[in-house]
Amino acid sequence: MWREMAPDETRTIEVQGHSIVTYSFGSGDDVVFCLNGGPGLPCDYLRDSHSCLVDQGYRVVAFDQLGTGKSDRPTDPALWTITRYVEEVEAVRQALGLGKVHLVGQSWGGWLAIEYALTYPQALKTLVLENTAADIPHLVGELNRLREALGSETVAMMQRHEAEGTLSHPEYQAAVTLLNYRHVCRLSDWPAPVKRSLDDWNMGPYETIQGPNEFTYTGNLKDWNRVPDMHAITVPVLITVGQHDELTPACAMRMKLALPDAELKVFPNSSHMPFFEEPAAFFPVLIDFLARRGGRA
Repeated sequence: MWREMAPDETRTIEVQGHSIVTYSFGSGDDVVFCLNGGPGLPCDYLRDSHSCLVDQGYRVVAFDQLGTGKSDRPTDPALWTITRYVEEVEAVRQALGLGKVHLVGQSWGGWLAIEYALTYPQALKTLVLENTAADIPHLVGELNRLREALGSETVAMMQRHEAEGTLSHPEYQAAVTLLNYRHVCRLSDWPAPVKRSLDDWNMGPYETIQGPNEFTYTGNLKDWNRVPDMHAITVPVLITVGQHDELTPACAMRMKLALPDAELKVFPNSSHMPFFEEPAAFFPVLIDFLARRGGRA
């Protein structure tokens, strides 16, 4: 079960002229390498939810992506591309000598993990795609469906503010807040690691890559679709999703059908963070998959 713990090692490495801060828990050659969501979020929420895998004998590694947390925070928007972040992931893996890893990508980190798996397939033992998608245009259709549940008047209000660029208006923000509590985290009190990540959000990478909020995609990945290429990912894959996830079970199913060796688990009482919302159900699934398909069983 998840709990907050201090990393056994914190290192700063240089990647393409910038300092990247990494966190490592446990030791050994069986590495769970975590890519958190955002973009623009520090890794706290994913690092602190998954570091408990040290109890199973894994070394768990996470890092603050460029522009986030304790890593450097340049302001050049040309840096905020998935291609550059893929190279950053590989640079961290090599600098820390991680060898082949169990790669865990959550939300935006899942997009990054898919892109990385297609670019560096030789670096993976297994791939875990948590609460993510591989087809952004399809995801936008799913998000619009979730928004429609707020009612036609609310949707019309949101569309008006989006058209006029008045996204900071209180009524628009109230609708986004309601969507977040339905589809991002359904807990009435969000865990401390989540709050820390959200309180330190760098909107530069987020707006450049994704858009102004979780339900509006206008960034440079708005047309990204890797479903046609996912047949090339041949390592075992676990896909996890919450029944109420903003990145919906339909998005998860598209990935499963495209992959040659994938398992899919839906958590019925969760949205975007089942590792916090349903930890007693989530972690046995993850641990079982890593043991069976990662060469431990």
